[in-house]
Formats: sequence, C-alpha cells, structure tokens
Amino acid sequence: MEFYPPDAVVPAEKRTHRLLLRPLRASDAERDHDAVMSSAEMLRRWSQSPWPADDFTLSQNRDDLVRHEREHEERQAFTYTVLDPPGTRCLGCVYLTPLPPQARPLAEGAAHAVNIGFWVRASELSSDLDAHLLATLREWLRSEWSFDGIVFTIAEAETRQAALLTVAGLQSRSTITLPDGRVCSAFL
Repeated sequence: MEFYPPDAVVPAEKRTHRLLLRPLRASDAERDHDAVMSSAEMLRRWSQSPWPADDFTLSQNRDDLVRHEREHEERQAFTYTVLDPPGTRCLGCVYLTPLPPQARPLAEGAAHAVNIGFWVRASELSSDLDAHLLATLREWLRSEWSFDGIVFTIAEAETRQAALLTVAGLQSRSTITLPDGRVCSAFL
C-alpha cells in the first residue's frame, strides 16, 4: 500500500476562526516544546510512553522536529502544528502517518490509507479545541487530501478522544496491539 499518491498535492495549511494548521518545522521548536511540556502528563497517557520526560530538552525537541520536517518533505508522513489564528502560539499537533500493519485490514481496498493522531494542549480542553480540531480535520481530509482510507487510532485508555470520535459519528472498529506493546483503538 502506497502512503500518498506521488502526484497529489499536499495541502499547505488550513485555517479556521480558532486555529491554523501548517507543516511543523524545526524552527517551531520553542513554541512546540512549550506546548509539549505544558501537557507532559497528558501526552504520556496519549502516547502510552514516557515521552516527554520531565527533562526533555529544547534540543531534543528540535531533533524530533527536524525528523518530522524531513518526513514531510519526503512525503513519508505529514506532521502539522496546531497554532492560534495569528500563528504565534502552539496549541497542539496533528500526525498523518502510514497505517500500522495491524490496522491495514481496516482499510482494505484503499490504495492510499492514513492513520490520524492529534492532541491539543491540556489547557485547551476546557474550551473543546480538540472537538473543533477533529471537525476541522475530518472536513479537510474530505475536501483537500487524496487519501481513500482514514483511520483514527488512539490509546485504548484515551477516553476523552474516544468520546469525541464517537460523538463525531466514528465507530471503534478494532483494538490493535503495536509491536512495542502499545494498545490502540482504531476508529473509522
């Protein structure tokens, strides 16, 4: 399964009255690091990992962003930063990645399937920015991207995102265990 059609346009950005999505760049390291560290405990639960460690440095974050930027340029995966409308404060992140092998049966028949993951700062949850981001992503994926199979995977214990996806009309179709032992729920 090819990840993204080689001749398809990769959208440059998406704007709403509440946010701006644009490709994550190494130059975003300070803003991104601030968002990551402000929500470290939530992100550990979200990622089912010790990331980010309490001593996660700006330099380590920049290294991660260099990798994300390279993957984006090479069309291996697409990572977008979620910014406030003026583009000055990082509010979260969106990851469009190839489906893990365990989830491929969920996109049977798709030539170009994508796995979607996203998070927003813990401080933005009370204003339901995550629900706004999900609605924005769903519309954007339908109208501007060339994926023909879309799967949202979340940590099995991520009850807030599971509720958001369910309210949005998506259904949990499978529980998958990744090679590193993380257990995820897949929503279509």
